[in-house]
Amino acid sequence: MHEFLTLLSAWFLHLDVHLAELVASYGHWIYLLLFAVIFIETGVVIMPFLPGDSLLFIAGALAAKGLFDPWILFFLLLTAAITGDALNFAIGTYVRRKAVDTSRIPFLKAEHIALTQQFFERHGGKTIILARFVPIVRTLAPFVAALGSMPARVFFMYNVVGGLVWVGSLLLAGYLFGNIPWVSNNLTIVVLGIVFLSILPGIIAWLRSLGNRSSKA
Repeated sequence: MHEFLTLLSAWFLHLDVHLAELVASYGHWIYLLLFAVIFIETGVVIMPFLPGDSLLFIAGALAAKGLFDPWILFFLLLTAAITGDALNFAIGTYVRRKAVDTSRIPFLKAEHIALTQQFFERHGGKTIILARFVPIVRTLAPFVAALGSMPARVFFMYNVVGGLVWVGSLLLAGYLFGNIPWVSNNLTIVVLGIVFLSILPGIIAWLRSLGNRSSKA
């Protein structure tokens, strides 16, 4: 298990190198791999740990090098993000209608659900857009929205806007800045920075919840 985690972290931290190697080996099939990663991360409620933000940034950087067509990449990953969230919302709707106990769903942690609910309490429907930039919350937001009976029409609007902003901004950032010499030479630091900024709202929300519990005690 330790060896697997070491391999996974090494692959994640050097995602640019491994992704470029995969492109060289498998060509256009890598579009399908990228689609699958984004779709699964946003669509499968028990798999919130895939590297969505950093993957989009690095894919944009590789598109600037000519390894991907930027427009195909954009529309393909936008479709993956929107349909993934739609699937997640449909799963949440099914769970609500069947009155399934979420604590019985494997790998679905109660604290992750609580964190996502806090986002909804603070931001309302905009959570569907804002959560795109927050790992774990990104995966659970559509599911929790469905549990909370958000109308499908309202969810669809937020879903499309959120997908456009998330995929478009990170691909564009990678395309414009990923090949600047300092960024390219320090991509591991940049990826860790992206991850930290992504989880920062969750850390702030967690600290606030601790503060609220202390004040009530």
